[in-house]
Amino acid sequence: MQIEDHILPRLDPEFLEYFIALQVRLRASQQQPAATNTIIEHVRAHPEAYQPPCALDTSSYPGVADSQYQSHDGSIIRVRVYHPDPAKHGSGPYPAHLNFHGGGFVLGDLKTEGSLCLNMRKAGVVVVDVNYRLCPETTWGKCMQDARGALEWLRNSATTLNVNADSISIGGISAGSHICLVLQHMARDAGIPLKLCMASVTPATDALSYTYYTESPFPSFHEFSRGPVLPWERIKYFGRLCMPPEQLRSLREMWPDWWFAPLRAPNWNNLCDTFIRTGELDPLRDEGEAYSMKLVAGGNKVTVKRYLGCPHTFMYIDSMKRKQEYDQDAIAALRAAHGLV
Repeated sequence: MQIEDHILPRLDPEFLEYFIALQVRLRASQQQPAATNTIIEHVRAHPEAYQPPCALDTSSYPGVADSQYQSHDGSIIRVRVYHPDPAKHGSGPYPAHLNFHGGGFVLGDLKTEGSLCLNMRKAGVVVVDVNYRLCPETTWGKCMQDARGALEWLRNSATTLNVNADSISIGGISAGSHICLVLQHMARDAGIPLKLCMASVTPATDALSYTYYTESPFPSFHEFSRGPVLPWERIKYFGRLCMPPEQLRSLREMWPDWWFAPLRAPNWNNLCDTFIRTGELDPLRDEGEAYSMKLVAGGNKVTVKRYLGCPHTFMYIDSMKRKQEYDQDAIAALRAAHGLV
């Protein structure tokens, strides 16, 4: 994959080094780039080939335990619970943070953001990573119900998990941030208080249903449609699996319109504090920042940070200093939101 001339000089040098090395490995192994034209059966048979570089199996780490809850339709959803070190953060009860991983609503599991969850618990919070259901095996939109179920389960299990039910935050990356933005509105409507919504590289329109990228009203979507990490072809790959054209009408009849595009949410009042993080060279940059402006117009508190030189999901690349900055920003935001400073 070549990087276009208008993008190349703006890329973070550490990302460029990583990207070149990745292309060399792919060519040497004659592999396809992750999730562009690969049949989903192959992806499911070889999940390790589609994990990001930050993926980590943390199931045997101290203070980490798996659990599960029942979603609204009776499906069992697995979660991985990360407790902070009591020697550093006391005996609890602790604040809690729900995490929803990225992956275009198609990829991801409890390993995908394992290293990021380990980092976030350094804030002194319990991190609950949610293994919400994926497309195409599950109808798109069920993930939103899984998210609502996770929040209710966490509150109902506060004593068992040693968490403070009145100090909960939510967050996610990419598709996971779409989920947490929807959950932010659902929680407000249900009268469930949240301390923070921490959304990163945020999709806030229904790009998965576009026929072509030119349908987007956002300049960044056009400027970086052939950029690294999340080119238009990859977005369409996810779209074909999540919202096939022949199913799109029935999906739109099944779910609220704003679930497809949180920017179209009907009520922007009294939402929890929000931390929006975008990458300068991400096609989704402008819609994430547009979401933040909607929050401001609704009278809500929002912090926005754009990471210069960074493409989509840069926070998955351990070799980048920007990724380390991202991790420290997450810890600082969680500590401030939960009153741990």
